[in-house]
Amino acid sequence: MVKINELTHYTQQLMQVERFKDYCPNGLQVEGKSDVYKIVTGVTASMALLVAAAKANADLVLVHHGYFWKNEDARIVGIKKNRIKFLLENDLNLMSYHLPLDAHPQFGNNVQLGKVLGISPIDYVGESNLIAYGHLTQAMKLQDLVQHIEQVLQRVPLVVGDLHKMVRKIAWCTGAAQGYFDAAVELGADVYISGEISEQTTHQAVETGVSYISAGHHVTERYGVQALGEHLAEKFNLIHEFIDINNPV
Repeated sequence: MVKINELTHYTQQLMQVERFKDYCPNGLQVEGKSDVYKIVTGVTASMALLVAAAKANADLVLVHHGYFWKNEDARIVGIKKNRIKFLLENDLNLMSYHLPLDAHPQFGNNVQLGKVLGISPIDYVGESNLIAYGHLTQAMKLQDLVQHIEQVLQRVPLVVGDLHKMVRKIAWCTGAAQGYFDAAVELGADVYISGEISEQTTHQAVETGVSYISAGHHVTERYGVQALGEHLAEKFNLIHEFIDINNPV
C-alpha cells in the first residue's frame, strides 16, 4: 500500500514533467481514495476502462490519455460529466501522463515500442526527444517489416512505399505523430512509423522516398503505460493489471 500523495510525488519526479509543454495536465487529474493497493493501467480513460477498473477493484487508474485537454470545453457536461461522476462515486484516482510518457527513456511509449519491434540501439531527436530512431539487426524488405509489425501488434498497418525496398534505419513516434515525418526524412531514415497518417503524408512519403507505416494510435501506445505501471507496482509493492480496451484507430 502507498498513499496517493506519495505515489504522485514520486511519479512526477520520475516522469520529469517540468520538461514538457503539454496539452493537458500531467499527474493526478482526479483525486480518489488516499490509499492505493491496486493500479489498473490503460491507454485512454474512457468510460469502458473506468468501469472495468472499478470491477477489478482498482484504487488508481493510470493512463496515457486523460482529461482536461487544451482548447476543449471546460464545462463538466455530457461525457466528461459522466466520467468524472463515475470516478468520484467510486473513489477512484485518475493519473495521466501524456508527452512525458511518450518520451521517457525507460518507460516511454517510444522506447517500449522499439523494444517490442526489435529495433536497437535507440536514440532520440527533436523537441523534448519525442522522435526515436534506431536500426534493425539486419536490413529487410519493407514488406517483411510490415508483416513483422502486424504480427507483433496484431493490427494491419497502413503502408506507403515500395514494399520491395530494403530498409534498416527506422524512425518512429507513437500516436498522432505524423507531423514529425520531416524529421525522419532529415535523419536519413528508410522508414517512419507512427500511429496515424494524414492526407498530405502520402505525398510526402512518395516524393521523399521515405516509407511511412501507420501502425495504429492505440496499439502503438499500449506499452509505455504498462511498463510504468509495472515499475510502480514493483517499487511500492502494489498489484498491477493492464486492461486493453480495443480501439481500431
